[in-house]
This record gives sequence, C-alpha cells and structure tokens, in this order.
Amino acid sequence: MSWQSAESTLHRVRPLEVEAWLDAKPEELHLQLHTTSARVGYGKSRRVPDSPSSRGRSDAASQRRPRRKRVVRSSSPAGSADMDGGGFRVEGAGAASLIVWPSQPGIATNMNTLRQLNRAAAPALKQATTKSGLVLPNLPQVLRPATTLAAGTPKISKGPTKYGGVYTVTLIPGDGVGVEITDSVKEIFEVMNVPVEWEQFNVSGETHGSESLFKEAMESLKRNKVGLKGILFTPIETGSHNSWNVAMRQQLDIYASLVICKSLPGYPTRHKDVDFAIIRENTEGEYSGLEHSSYPGVVESLKSLKVSTRAKAERISRFAFDFALKNGRKKVTCVHKANIMKLGDGLFLNTFRRVAEEYKSSGIESNDMIVDNTSMQLVSRPQQFDVMVMPNLYGNIVSNIGAALVGGPGTVPGCNIGREFALYEPGCRHVAKDIMGTNAANPAAMILSATMMLRHLGLDTQANQIAESVYKVIQDGKVRTADMGGKSKTHEFTQAVLSNL
Repeated sequence: MSWQSAESTLHRVRPLEVEAWLDAKPEELHLQLHTTSARVGYGKSRRVPDSPSSRGRSDAASQRRPRRKRVVRSSSPAGSADMDGGGFRVEGAGAASLIVWPSQPGIATNMNTLRQLNRAAAPALKQATTKSGLVLPNLPQVLRPATTLAAGTPKISKGPTKYGGVYTVTLIPGDGVGVEITDSVKEIFEVMNVPVEWEQFNVSGETHGSESLFKEAMESLKRNKVGLKGILFTPIETGSHNSWNVAMRQQLDIYASLVICKSLPGYPTRHKDVDFAIIRENTEGEYSGLEHSSYPGVVESLKSLKVSTRAKAERISRFAFDFALKNGRKKVTCVHKANIMKLGDGLFLNTFRRVAEEYKSSGIESNDMIVDNTSMQLVSRPQQFDVMVMPNLYGNIVSNIGAALVGGPGTVPGCNIGREFALYEPGCRHVAKDIMGTNAANPAAMILSATMMLRHLGLDTQANQIAESVYKVIQDGKVRTADMGGKSKTHEFTQAVLSNL
C-alpha cells in the first residue's frame, strides 16, 4: 500500500450509512449521509407535501390512529424499496440502506409520502455509493458509526457547520511555531480555493487574560463541530492553569487520539517498513489532573493512582478494533502496566481482552505488552506492531517514540475523534519554542492533519491533491527543513507544496 492510499484510509471509521427521519414538523424531511469516512455530509432539507387525503384528516383523528406496520414496495433509480415495521429500506445501486423513523402517525401511514420519499432519496443514494466506490452487502440492520462506540449512545444530530457550500472551521494556531505552520495551511487553502472559512482564536497558554478567549474558542468548537489547532503551551509552575489541550478533549469528549507512524518514501531512517497506528484514550488516566498538597512537602496526586473507568476502556478498545477492521489491519496490541497497577491498568487490560473476544471471528489478532517492554520493542523491531491501543500517558510517550522512528514530530499528523466533535492537530504535541519565529519549522504534520480534516468534511479531492503534493516534496528531497537534515525554511516548503499541485 502506498503512503498516499494508506493516509487516505486514515479517516475510515464509519461505514456507508444513509438515514432519514421526520422531525416535529411533518412536512420537513432531513436527509443525512454518512460516507465511508469519519465525516458526516449533510444534504439540504427536502419538503415532502402531504396528500390531499392526509391534509383533510383532522388532527384528532390522526392522533387516535395507532402506528401501523405496513409493507410498501416500489421502484426507483436506486433499485427496489420496501417498508416493514416502521423502517423504510432502499436496496440496490450499492446496496445501501435508507431508514425512516416516523414521528407523526399521519406521515407514517401516508403511501404517497413514502413514494415521494423514495424518489427524493434515490439520487442521493446513487451519488453516495458511486462516489465512494463501496458496495455493501444487504445489511440486516443499520450499522452504528464507529465513533458511537459506547452501547446505547445516540447518533449525532448535527454535523459540521456549513453555509452556502462553505464550511466554517475553528482555527487555534497555538503557541510556539503554531502560527507559522497554520499560516502554511491557510496559504495553501487560499490558493486552492478550498471552501473553508476560518474562525480564528489566538489563544495562548503563556499569556494571562486568555481565559475568556479560550472560552470563546470552545463555544466556536461546539458550534462548528470541527477544529484545526496547534499546540497550546502548558506552564509547569505551581498555581498556573491546567492544560488547555486536555481541557478541550475532556469538555468535548473527543476521546480517541489517532496517530499513524509510517515510513516516508524518499526519507530513509534507521528502520524500514514501519507502519503502525497509535490509538490513545484522551479523557482520563493520568491526565485527570487531580492532586493537592495535604501537608507541606507531601502531595497527594491522583495522577499516580489514575482515574480509569470500564466504560471508557471499552469505548477506546472498540474504537481500536473497529479501526483495524475498517482499514485492513490484522492485529491490535494493548499497552499497559497491569503488573504493577493491578486495579487501574488491570481494568483496562481485562476490558480490552473481553472486547477482543468479540472480534475473533473477524480475523483480527490481539495481544498485550507492558509499556516499558513496548518502548524497547519499538526502537528495536517496530515492524511487529500494527494497531496499538493504550491509556492516556502511555499514548503520549509511545507517539513521540513512533514519530522519531519515521522522521520526527514535523512529519506525523494526528486527529482527535469524538462522538460529535473532531479536532485535528499534529500527532506529536510539541510547542517548539526553541525555533519559534525563525521560519524553520516543518509544516508537513500540520498540512497533513488539515487534509485529514478535509476528508472529514467530504472534500476528498482537495485533500488528496494536497497530501500527494506533500509526499512528493518529501520524496524528492530538494526542499527539507532543519528537522529533516535540510536548510529550507517554512515558507519554502509551503511554496514547494503549491508548485507540485
């Protein structure tokens, strides 16, 4: 698999799924398209008029009539359709599914409405299956998205904010070299006329008075659902604020950090054929930050005790196995320290093993490894790893080791995925204050993270063009920043990417 194709599958954490439902207004039909990526594409509302008989029926009579199960069969450009037990399924042209959950009895039993619904949904179904090139078997039920990994979790009700064909994305450049590398992304997007509008917040972890700006940025993220950010500095002095990077993940419940470490063609490193994914639990563990001083010189810290829950361990474990299943990977390794922390890491490990049993029939292998042995194995024989899942702190350490194996923190993209929000940032969370303002930072990781965001928004064409251009610049070796052994500047790397488009 080429780097381009491997990177393009990074986002596939959700199966093809088409749903429609009727809300409190019976005349409004909302069509929601889940494509093969982690994104959600939203179609515009379509009005489905009632039939004359339906309009003539009194509301009282409509309310008295119980919901009845009907079977309706019709034809459309997408294939055949039938309704059974309140669910309306369209089959053919890729064997996707369309389900209607009726909220109004009058609408649920209206034959004309169902036929119009079939005709309205068929073009969208055909376009979605043709564009993705994916043909699914006849599914016995609607597949739940891989990001709703907790049992019983409701599906997303609203997607990325989009006005007039342009997506609104929250941008937080961050501290250190963040402004320089996000400027590269903005320049590339502007040249390519990418339909993304930025809501930029220059939040800083170093300056006082940024608390209100941070709250504004959080409101923007909650409104837009998607964000691109650099790394915010976290002071280590006693009495300073807690990490705002952690606060974002916890408040938005973006629980899964995903980093891909893969050898780059044209850039030789100590090890060849490295290709593994690091999946890190983002919201608990040592990063809970619960500590206090009970006596002068004595600190009681829940960072040493950890905060671990079975629900979140199961959620991240299922995410890892679902990711492996949808991306053609064969093995998932759980990284832990259960030999010492028998309760905290023991809970994580036992939950992982229980989830692994459910995926045996899918042909995915599973094993576990103590974190200190994992570190040694990574630097001696990294080719043995495929997908790795681990608690919070171990993921931070392992992602830095993995980045060093394939080219450094400037080359590894990353993303943070939750049930409702997505936040994209470089895979290695370094502020790089030592080179701030020197125009020497490598923008590749931030640019590639931005292409992952574009796929999430459904802009695959632009994402592929930009990603392929970045890989070509690295492979040619003519323009390399200092971290990759060259002398090129940030703006020179950006211009090289633009020249290869």
